[in-house]
Amino acid sequence: MALIKTLKGKSPIFGSNCFLAETAVIIGDVIMGDNCTVWYNAVVRGDVHYIRIGNQVNIQDGAVIHCTYKVAPVNIGNFVSIAHNAIVHGCTIHDHVLIGMGAIIMDGAVIESNSIIAAGALVSKNTVVKSGSVYAGVPAVKIKDIDISLSEGEIHRIAANYTKYASWYRE
Repeated sequence: MALIKTLKGKSPIFGSNCFLAETAVIIGDVIMGDNCTVWYNAVVRGDVHYIRIGNQVNIQDGAVIHCTYKVAPVNIGNFVSIAHNAIVHGCTIHDHVLIGMGAIIMDGAVIESNSIIAAGALVSKNTVVKSGSVYAGVPAVKIKDIDISLSEGEIHRIAANYTKYASWYRE
């Protein structure tokens, strides 16, 4: 069973049909929607500010979701994939977004809907990623616009697949 910890009177709240891997850690002021998954060794730490997560969000193995004390909470929309070992810190991620493996999203950044942050990218503090963009690099910059194959083939496919993968663990 995942480590779910109440801290300073705040307990994580989960929607229906969420999958929490045995080594996932969810602490404090965290509210998660329906059909979300938090995978092995992922940490969602709402100890210094709040974390709000929409529906059908997958937080993959080793990812870290954290905030900045009294300054920068985390808000994540619906149908978001946060890939392996990504760091999402004190930022806002809108709907239908893919955060690639090992990417880092810093405080105050806003990732608008239908966007992809490439693996290994560093989205600097207060950067606004416009809807329909692909950002890559260190620091991350726009490299192209999203086309339908990326939207359907990556963003939507991955979000749907993680719901399916979670069902295997319930069997």
